[in-house]
Amino acid sequence: MAGPAFRAAAVRVRTPATSANLGPGFDALGLSLGLYDDVVVRVAESGLHIDIAGEGAETLPRDESHLLVRSLRTAFDLLGGQPRGLEVVCANRIPHGRGLGSSSAAICAGIVAARAVTIGGAERLDDAALLELATEIEGHPDNVAACLLGGFTLAWTEAGAARAIRMDPADSIVPVVFVPSKAVLTETARGLLPRNVPHVDAAANAGRAALLVEALTRRPELLLPATEDRLHQEYRSPAMPESVALVNRLRADGVPAVISGAGPTVLALVEDGAADKVARLAGERWAANRLTLDAGGTSVLPLS
Repeated sequence: MAGPAFRAAAVRVRTPATSANLGPGFDALGLSLGLYDDVVVRVAESGLHIDIAGEGAETLPRDESHLLVRSLRTAFDLLGGQPRGLEVVCANRIPHGRGLGSSSAAICAGIVAARAVTIGGAERLDDAALLELATEIEGHPDNVAACLLGGFTLAWTEAGAARAIRMDPADSIVPVVFVPSKAVLTETARGLLPRNVPHVDAAANAGRAALLVEALTRRPELLLPATEDRLHQEYRSPAMPESVALVNRLRADGVPAVISGAGPTVLALVEDGAADKVARLAGERWAANRLTLDAGGTSVLPLS
């Protein structure tokens, strides 16, 4: 394949926050949320320049080790070759290490930006290939599927390749996130999971995950039973006891609440009329935010 040519103009990519698992849908279900990171990428004459504002501005690297840059580089290799230089500007709003898909947002921003600045990039790297590449970088498809496609997604692997379908969540559902100040590494949360689980728990989660598809798309009144989980949340309690306690307290009050992704953020899925009341339930130790549901996923936007 001939080496690629690149656009002279910068491109702007917007990526949404995501919540994976949603209770019973471990490593399979994802939801795209109306909280966004913006990235501007321009091919330069030489070198690498990174500017970061917002979340992670004080801690993220400004070199080739940055996850977004690594994703750009991986995508450029598949597109036929690397540009001479890169300028990258990040405006980050998604909290890091909180279970809201910040790493998936960085990965998706990088690969979509690489495709967008490459002339003929969409023909060289189609949407199915984007999902496979994002999954390869991230390690599992649940967050990246929701980030790329928007809406409510079901992701799986088939013959070693990532696959996903997108569904529209019910319009009346409002996500409320309760974000703690302390982060939890995904590796730490995953390390607490047992290698084997009781058959009865696996069967219960399978039924609840199937019910959750109906509840999120057509029957929101079923969200409380549909979000019951037996496979991962309680096992992760040692790493985030306050988060699991908040989930249990909200659920005892009839609020469909789950650990968002690997945590420690708590996600509640409520009807519009109850969202503001639910947001006040956690107390001052949590940053409660009423969000919207994102329908568009990762998108290339005008610079202005």
